[in-house]
Amino acid sequence: MIGRVLRKETLGKMRKYLRNKSAILFFLLPAMLVYTVVIIYPVLQTVLRSFYTWDGLSEATFNGIGNFHDLLRDPLLTTSLKNGGLFALVLVFFQIGLGTILALVCSDAKIKGRKLLKTAYFIPVVLSVTVVCQLWIAVYDPTNGLINRFFQLLGIPYQQNWLTSPTESVIAIAFVNAWQFMGYQFSLLYAGVKSIPEQYLEAATIDGCGKWKAHWKVTLPLMRETFKFCFTIAITSGIGAFVQMLIMTNGGPGTSNYTLTFMVYRYAFLESNYGYACAVAVVLVIISLLATLVINKVFDRDDAV
Repeated sequence: MIGRVLRKETLGKMRKYLRNKSAILFFLLPAMLVYTVVIIYPVLQTVLRSFYTWDGLSEATFNGIGNFHDLLRDPLLTTSLKNGGLFALVLVFFQIGLGTILALVCSDAKIKGRKLLKTAYFIPVVLSVTVVCQLWIAVYDPTNGLINRFFQLLGIPYQQNWLTSPTESVIAIAFVNAWQFMGYQFSLLYAGVKSIPEQYLEAATIDGCGKWKAHWKVTLPLMRETFKFCFTIAITSGIGAFVQMLIMTNGGPGTSNYTLTFMVYRYAFLESNYGYACAVAVVLVIISLLATLVINKVFDRDDAV
């Protein structure tokens, strides 16, 4: 009885505080200030600087939409958009496709060693990106690399310079990113699988569904919100890929491995053309926002379960 009275008093106080708009604003204000300084202000400055010709030091000169006009004629834009799309596809296929299968497997109580598997999948996430890239540079080595040596042991005459081919190098680098961060996506997907009540799968089994058919008909549709978040991460990460390109090939051979983020790095820090780099950054943000809106639109349809 005393516990019920205390709970009612606590709930009453909470409702009173929640109705106090001044208190809510007081507690939100620090976070809003930090978000404004760290996110909103830099974004607004980037948009503003994209309309200027500026080297980062001298006085900026207003250029209107000249930077965007030049960007549309820049051949690097086409290369960067193609590479970003290809990078995103590789991430979606490996991180979400393979991660979903692994999450379903590890959610089965009959699988032995599940804890060991879950730990092993997440280990690459905590490794340094530089260490992982150097490891895979050795794996892709055309002379003594593990992949070419494996084909050689099998007697297959398939020796490749994995990081010097314009097309294969993008896929090879994207696979490195997919391999390292699949554990993160796996954790999200595994949490999504475990959040679904067991009663739903039991009901599907009673209706005659096998284990994998039940997952296809029940588990995957109910993970729509999880998939929406995972697709957003994978696609936006692919569009804005940069670190692996820089470490493994420095954007080469030539400019074949450029992405939009790499263009920002080149024009801002190598050519001191900050106005043009800001224009590229604005395009990157717009494309990422459009991709996010499309993903939300696809997964927010009403034809769910």
